[in-house]
Amino acid sequence: MPSNNCYDVTTWPVGNPAKDVGEVINSIIADVKERQAATDVNDGGKPGAVIYIPPGDYHLRTQVVIDVSFLRIEGSGHGFTSSSIRHNVPEDEWPDLHELWPGGSRIIVDLPPAENGEEAKGAAFYIERSGSPRISSVEFSNFCIDGLHFVPDGSGLKAENTYVNGKTGIYAATANDSFRVTGMGFVYLENALTIYNADALSIHDNFIAECGSCIELRGWGQASKITDNLVGAGPKGHSIYAENHGGLLITANNVFPRGASSVHLNGVTRSSVTNNRLHSFYPGLVVLAESSENLVATNHFLRDHEPWTPFVGVDNGLDDLNGLLRVGGSNNTVVNNHFSEVIDSESIRPAGATPVIIRLTAGVGNFVSNNHVVAKDVHSTSSDSCFEAQVDALLTTEESEGFAVTAVMVDPASSRNTILDSGSDAQVIADRAVNAFRATPSIGF
Repeated sequence: MPSNNCYDVTTWPVGNPAKDVGEVINSIIADVKERQAATDVNDGGKPGAVIYIPPGDYHLRTQVVIDVSFLRIEGSGHGFTSSSIRHNVPEDEWPDLHELWPGGSRIIVDLPPAENGEEAKGAAFYIERSGSPRISSVEFSNFCIDGLHFVPDGSGLKAENTYVNGKTGIYAATANDSFRVTGMGFVYLENALTIYNADALSIHDNFIAECGSCIELRGWGQASKITDNLVGAGPKGHSIYAENHGGLLITANNVFPRGASSVHLNGVTRSSVTNNRLHSFYPGLVVLAESSENLVATNHFLRDHEPWTPFVGVDNGLDDLNGLLRVGGSNNTVVNNHFSEVIDSESIRPAGATPVIIRLTAGVGNFVSNNHVVAKDVHSTSSDSCFEAQVDALLTTEESEGFAVTAVMVDPASSRNTILDSGSDAQVIADRAVNAFRATPSIGF
């Protein structure tokens, strides 16, 4: 027997999904709430619903407000394609392009831009419910949320390169449990995912790129995971950010360049950042601020130069003394990571400085061991072709001169740390009287 809890936005009798899919989805949610009003019917009564979005382009001019549990909104294709590349191709070449816009089951966010302090109003999907229990098991799967255009921000950059438009993909404002965001595409949003007070959240196998900030877990939370995503933010935003979380798992993500950071943890404890590929065009890839008892292990860090002409000269404002990995907190474990610093030594800031790879800024009892640093001095080049420029830069491994780095720097505010086999005696700056140190063996000694 067919279920009456399965909906299709293209067959629902209220609204026109092509013109305003938000109105249609809100009407469906109202129907779910009306039909599933009783909390206990034969040991059930509120199974929730599935809302299906077939492949197509759907403008969203009314914010979708979700206040019911067990709701799954799904499509048939995340539809990501690079809008940034297309917007930086001369318009007279557009007729020769195979596609101009993202595809799949694509929601185009046509909401008015949010004003300062009203970020939630710019969200395509807004989730809020007070009372008990927390809203649970809301799922987003396999469709695209597209902000369409960025706008001028006074920086002098081309409007489509600012990462600013006041639009958010999904915004969860209140405590939630067991949410799932899987197989989604997010593109050209100022904020892709903003989730407050998450418990057992899963953000898995999504393509979240060309957004001002990609994943932000705010407020507090526990036992969540960010896994197997392709992620890349803009230079003023975070690719992955979390605050006041415990038991957070960040694993197997491929984090693209241009975000102000790849992973930024603030007040996060007993969590793991493991097996990620982290790539940036500037220092500050991973930041642990006031964060303790975390594991940072078996990640690949790559810092090189911006090769694509439209973004040459754009950075996050940090100099090379900041560190690629910056740790402020206690009893963190940093082991078995690979760091590649592949830059033009003439570009080092401040001029003449020795770049820092791992920097311990505060806290006690951190354990740093068996990290490998490769530093190569290369001549930086740029190209108008984004794809070719980045691939060429990644695949360039010809022999080049190395340059001096500080593999580990321990600030005076941090002590009682253990640093083993993560740099030679000359590459580690630490007060040996208050920190334990064993140098990486040097050839010939």
